[in-house]
Amino acid sequence: MSTEDKRIRELAHQIWESEGKPHGEDARHWEMARKLAEAEALTPSKPKAAAKPKASAPKPPAKAKLAPPPKPAAEKKPKAPRKPAS
Repeated sequence: MSTEDKRIRELAHQIWESEGKPHGEDARHWEMARKLAEAEALTPSKPKAAAKPKASAPKPPAKAKLAPPPKPAAEKKPKAPRKPAS
């Protein structure tokens, strides 16, 4: 079995599981997986860069942000007296 066939089988299995393992859908799952594998093969992959420790000067500690001063409470207007019920 080729590497491509193994990948298609793997994808078809994932599709089958994601759909709740229905019976009789294997041909559809295989076709979907084949198209996904084909798309993966056509997508250029970026080479993974080796992790290199960067030799740079340590950064100074960040300045602590000060909280803004509290706002004074707004003065409430006095309420007008209620009118007597008629």
